[in-house]
Formats: sequence, structure tokens, C-alpha cells
Amino acid sequence: MRFVLDASMALSWLFERDNPADTDRADRALSALDSAETLVPPLWHIEIANALLVGERRRVVTEAQVIDYLNRLYRLPIDTDDAAPASRRDMVMALGREYGLSAYDATYLDLALRTNALLATFDVKLADAMRRAGGSLFGE
Repeated sequence: MRFVLDASMALSWLFERDNPADTDRADRALSALDSAETLVPPLWHIEIANALLVGERRRVVTEAQVIDYLNRLYRLPIDTDDAAPASRRDMVMALGREYGLSAYDATYLDLALRTNALLATFDVKLADAMRRAGGSLFGE
């Protein structure tokens, strides 16, 4: 199995979800890392860092929790896509236009479609776009 992991899913391993079904899906995604090829676009790393900084500023997490989370996260078998973002620009723009997505979300959609991977996300609009594009979601 191959899946694209978006930031919302990875961050759910630190910031607990309200819905128990979401928590279960997040736990299953984390467990699946051992047996699946897991891909992220380069922007994933910045999205994770930004969410953690915001969490610190809002006092939702401490700096120590962030350091621990990042140490754990970067030991996981997650591969960063090596396609240059500039080489994907036109496709990302096209997907963003077609499905009403931000360029950030269209980047995840592009990677999942291009690699024939499941998409692991909690982003409702991105999940809907993945379905409409003919792709599949992790956990469905």
C-alpha cells in the first residue's frame, strides 16, 4: 500500500481529534506506516512546523512537547517527494482551479494522483476533491 500523508493527519498524532472515529483513523494511519510506502510533498515539512509554532503561541502545546513530537515524527518512515515544486506548478494550478483548492491542498492531490496513492487527510474539501478526481482515501 502507498499513501500520501497530509499535515492534518500527521498533526492529529499530537493534537487530539474530537471525533473518536477520526482518532481511530489517525491511529490506523500511524500503524500503517510500518507496512506502507508513505509520501509527503516538500511543503508538508513547513506546514507541520507552522502548525506547531501556532500551537505553541496559543499555548496548546509546549516547546518540550513540540520537540518530542518532531523527534518522533522524523524517525517515522516517511519519504518526501523529490519532484521539484516548479515542475509540478502547472498541474497544481490546474487541480486547484478544477476543484477549488488552495495550491497547498492541490499539491497533496497532485502527489496522490500522480503516485496512485491513497490520501490520508482530515481536510473535508481535499478529501472531496480526491474522490471527485477518481482517487481513494485512507480509511475508506
